[in-house]
Amino acid sequence: MAVSSLHFNYGQMSLFVLILSSSIIAGHAAPTTNVHSSCSNDINMILVKLWVNGAEKDSIVGLSVSFGSVLPTDTKHAPRLPAVYTQPSNSCSASSTKLSGSIALARRGECDFLIKATVAQAGGASGVVLINTEGGPLEIACPNNSTVSNVTVPVVSISNDGGNIIDKYIAAGKRVELLLYSPDRPIVDYSVSFIWLMAVGTIICAALWKRFTQSKDDDVAAKEDDDSEILHITAWTAIGFVISASTFLVLLYFFMSTWFVWLLIILFCIGGIEGLHNCIVSLILSKCRGCGKKTLNLPLLGEVTILSLVVLVLCVAFAIFWAVNRKESYSWIGQDILGIALMITVLQLAQLPNIKVATVLLCCAFVYDIFWVFLSPTIFHDSVMISVAKGKKAGGESIPMLLRVPKVTDPYNGFDMLGFGDILFPGLLICFTYRFDEARRKGVLKGYFLWLMIGYGTGLCLTYLGLYLMDGHGQPALLYLVPCTLGTCVVLGLVRGELKDLWNDSDESKQMAEERLGSARLGSA
Repeated sequence: MAVSSLHFNYGQMSLFVLILSSSIIAGHAAPTTNVHSSCSNDINMILVKLWVNGAEKDSIVGLSVSFGSVLPTDTKHAPRLPAVYTQPSNSCSASSTKLSGSIALARRGECDFLIKATVAQAGGASGVVLINTEGGPLEIACPNNSTVSNVTVPVVSISNDGGNIIDKYIAAGKRVELLLYSPDRPIVDYSVSFIWLMAVGTIICAALWKRFTQSKDDDVAAKEDDDSEILHITAWTAIGFVISASTFLVLLYFFMSTWFVWLLIILFCIGGIEGLHNCIVSLILSKCRGCGKKTLNLPLLGEVTILSLVVLVLCVAFAIFWAVNRKESYSWIGQDILGIALMITVLQLAQLPNIKVATVLLCCAFVYDIFWVFLSPTIFHDSVMISVAKGKKAGGESIPMLLRVPKVTDPYNGFDMLGFGDILFPGLLICFTYRFDEARRKGVLKGYFLWLMIGYGTGLCLTYLGLYLMDGHGQPALLYLVPCTLGTCVVLGLVRGELKDLWNDSDESKQMAEERLGSARLGSA
């Protein structure tokens, strides 16, 4: 699925679940003059601007809560006030420190958040920052389904990391000032164009990879070795895969935690290392056949080429560097490189035999994506796909099976995302049509590959259009991508009278064409 932030996938297709991520819904803040005594405020993203001894520091991202006054959308209408910790720090009883004209800081624990805010307000606080000492910002509602509160000052929630930043300065005896506001964020950002280019480029590279890397000196035996490594997907495999993905998604939803995220990170790194190693080695060997002749005998590994070993060490170092620094602002670059290499490799190793299997796979994925995004709230009271993609139960850390690009115009420094599944599922069909065109020596315009690529690109555009029209609600990208790719293939096949060939093709003609090409090369040698 796709979104302003969108959705996912796996190291090997049986290990990585399709995780279709979503866009973060834009906050619609009301003017500050609105003071609510109800518990029905929308929970939106907010910014806490921070000054230390008069010098501005990086803002802290948090969430508004369902009670208190609604934050302004710009800094002009928000006061800049000193930050003071309540004593006791949990704000469960009257504070011994002076809170008048300040923003009170209160830690999680001992009593309900509404009580904390009420006590701080009674002490004269002009605003309250609730610190979650156990992870990311909390979505805080009134307790026991209350519908009325007496809190009229703005109240926000921030993460433990955000609280630690403030603690560091206060403990050093520095004057800390805060300003609370909730700027509007764009529903669709310019960065979606980069996501579009990466997704389309990944599928094109995967389809044409053998043409890029296959030497004219390759013989039939090498082709047979390659074929032995290919996973030919069947209809039952497709059904089983989607059922397994659904099961794993539910497990992620219920048991998502920091250690579970680390497990996914490790699996992603293993798949990324394998994919990046495969891409780099195959590219080098296509230009320098002699580079792979020098070998070493290593314990456990046996005989390996020096080239392969050196590239493997570099890939492992790259993946470890990304994992360690994955929370840095530049980490999206490493994640995208590992992800693209992984997807190119998966699309080389897993192949569809015909569009009959493609129809089963894509239709199951189509239903899967729509159900877990739009229909799952009727059962789980929450969109399972969006919850997992946002990492709500893992301190806000999202799963790594995504392409990410930072939003250019987002005040919260968020990301546009696209899940690996939104590339791999249509990519399997598109790569099949490329092999089909090659086997039958079809021209570009008379083939299917070009038109399905156009359909895929159009489907992505429709996904972001849907995101915009639905005010940023996460979109299941396959809702648009499946009709634009599979539908295009079926319609073209009907018009050209080739649907039967597409439906029953098992790559036999492709194998015959390769054998003829190999024989011709051997004969010319």
